[in-house]
Amino acid sequence: MNRLLLSTIVALPLAMGAQTFDLTQPQPTYSDQTGYGYDVLPAPTKKTLAQPFYFSVKVPDGNYRVKVIVGGKKNGHTTVRAEGRRLMMDNIVTPKAKDTQTVEFVVNKRSTFIEEGKRVKIKDREKGYLAWDDRLTLEFNGDNPAVKSIHIEPADVPTIYLCGNSTVVDQNYEPWASWGQMITRWFGPEIAISNHAESGLTARTFLGSFRLDKILSTLKKGDYVFVEFGHNDEKEKRPGDGAWYHYVYNLKIFVDQVRSKGAEIVFCTPTQRRAFDSDNKTIKNTHGDFPAAMKMVAEREQVPLIDLNQKTKTFFETLGFEDSKRALVHYPKEMYGRELADNTHFNPYGAYEVAKCVVMGMKELGLPIVQYLRPEWQDFNPAQPDDWKTFKWAPSPMTENTKPDGN
Repeated sequence: MNRLLLSTIVALPLAMGAQTFDLTQPQPTYSDQTGYGYDVLPAPTKKTLAQPFYFSVKVPDGNYRVKVIVGGKKNGHTTVRAEGRRLMMDNIVTPKAKDTQTVEFVVNKRSTFIEEGKRVKIKDREKGYLAWDDRLTLEFNGDNPAVKSIHIEPADVPTIYLCGNSTVVDQNYEPWASWGQMITRWFGPEIAISNHAESGLTARTFLGSFRLDKILSTLKKGDYVFVEFGHNDEKEKRPGDGAWYHYVYNLKIFVDQVRSKGAEIVFCTPTQRRAFDSDNKTIKNTHGDFPAAMKMVAEREQVPLIDLNQKTKTFFETLGFEDSKRALVHYPKEMYGRELADNTHFNPYGAYEVAKCVVMGMKELGLPIVQYLRPEWQDFNPAQPDDWKTFKWAPSPMTENTKPDGN
């Protein structure tokens, strides 16, 4: 990741671990020496005030409550994301120059460090992600992003950890997106979400790359671990692979390890692919026995389960053969330099809708964490999805036309 350096330095006082940054005053470009500043893109200027910008702060691993005052200029229209495009707040309108709103949320910041001599084995492509470095990065986007100040302080709150593949991961680049980076939108500052998923992973390779070990290093009573695998597990061909042996064996490891820490585990069956039957009306199952195997482990081990497989089937069938493309990465060549026709990976609209399916699954299970949903949350039915024509998303400036690992 190219991180540009500028020379303007303005030091701000730190108190009790809290840091406040007044963006109405000049701020430096991020460097390890200052430990904070504009990042990823050049600092905003009078000519680029209506364009997206990033601001990073160097902090240890942990959860951080972030308070942002948005507004202060005419026709402000601001979306706030964190780290790898995790949606925190969207489409905040401040129409008058004196209008401001204060938004609060919690961001989980992590590195690959687990303990002395042990780190998460990340892929080469992850080394450029904003999620695995030593800083907390905020993205301010929208038609006219307006930010007056940022306040950051450590937060001791319950954490929801996410385990999974490319349908869950914080996708760093447009136009790809996953439900794990959208579900953050619906939880208030009383909860943190830490997404450890990565494209192409199976339950086995997630464990083998020490990602569960990373989670276990901070996991505690009151936390939750959500697990969705299947897309890539079904392609493993080693002896014993398949739904009924290695897959269920590995799911049992997740259950035992999470419960050993006194935390709660929740299963999510794998999201459907956009694979219509010959009638172009019915989604056919491409996951074989894997959803059934997960349900079997859930029943045997008394693990709460969200049937995301069924919910996304309803979602795709409701949209129909053509409009279901609007939920996935289907774009003409002129938009991203090559034609994209991916029936597995979601775009921002699709990921946003699937995240709502997960939240509804939480509510249907009666999980205590739903008490932390934001007041503006409205119950969702995948048979009555939001209209893709009115969905508003401010694209991040970082794009990629290479398909994520896995399918």
